[in-house]
Amino acid sequence: MRRVDREADLESALRDARSEALRAFRNDEVYVEKLVLEPRHIEIQVLGDHHGHMIHLGERECSIQRRHQKVIEECPSPVMLAHPELREKMGAAALKIARAAGYANAGTMEFLVDRDRNFYFLEMNTRLQVEHPVTELATSLDLVHWQLRIAAGEPLTIRQEDVQWRGSAIECRIYAEDPANNYLPSPGKITYLEQPSGPGIRLDSGVYQGWTVPLDYDPMLAKMAVWAPSREAAIERMRRALGEYVVEGIRTNIAWFDGILADECFRAGELSTAFLDRFKPPAAEAADLETEAVAVLIASLKEAKTPAPAPAKSSAWLAIGRAEMMR
Repeated sequence: MRRVDREADLESALRDARSEALRAFRNDEVYVEKLVLEPRHIEIQVLGDHHGHMIHLGERECSIQRRHQKVIEECPSPVMLAHPELREKMGAAALKIARAAGYANAGTMEFLVDRDRNFYFLEMNTRLQVEHPVTELATSLDLVHWQLRIAAGEPLTIRQEDVQWRGSAIECRIYAEDPANNYLPSPGKITYLEQPSGPGIRLDSGVYQGWTVPLDYDPMLAKMAVWAPSREAAIERMRRALGEYVVEGIRTNIAWFDGILADECFRAGELSTAFLDRFKPPAAEAADLETEAVAVLIASLKEAKTPAPAPAKSSAWLAIGRAEMMR
């Protein structure tokens, strides 16, 4: 993608985009589209069978993104809670597109929504999305189960009026990366792992204590989703779950998520794809505290030229422990 704000920059942006496309896909065809400033990224989940029946399961708010990669997803979207008529319009548009394509399966229509609640179609993903658990939690429908039934030729037995949204669900993508160090990947061995559990918490993960996070692949460790009767309660439940999530031996973005969920704009539902451009990760403060504590400890050891003091008697050691808890 290349953003062009001035006509004078168009030629160079077009050249760079074509060059990248040719290297990546052996095809230098590109397209030009309208730039929507600070939009929401909202997608609509659809289900269609091979008998002409098709429904939508509402939206997912996917505006919290880093480098065009979603990191937090919600169902329902805060904007839909205030403007339910927008869900009807976007749902109808999503079904119209899917029917025009003769689609059968679970699929996702992605849209941008501007400040005036005008929406623009982006693309369709003909598969399950990473964020599909929030739809399942909010609708109590098993999308994988329905995919299998549709593939077996069974008709949909759910009508559009049967789809109900209950409460609110939020998902965080847990990554092995360091938000305080420009989100640098953090490969290595997980020396200790304690995962949250309890009512309303769903954790999709394949990692375990003793597993080594490789450098060669996407550093996502888990998808953690929560459900609660309201958005406010879901935010607090997610923050509680994040506080119980302990991963040692590598860096993660767990504390960074807690900072986002505590942010006033996030809690007010004032979201856009530019949200993270203005957000300072609180994890950076924890990293600074740890660095300072280590420096103090090393300096004191050099000055005294004695073995390291016992942990219980060292204020520097306690500071490191506090930094680890904050991280």
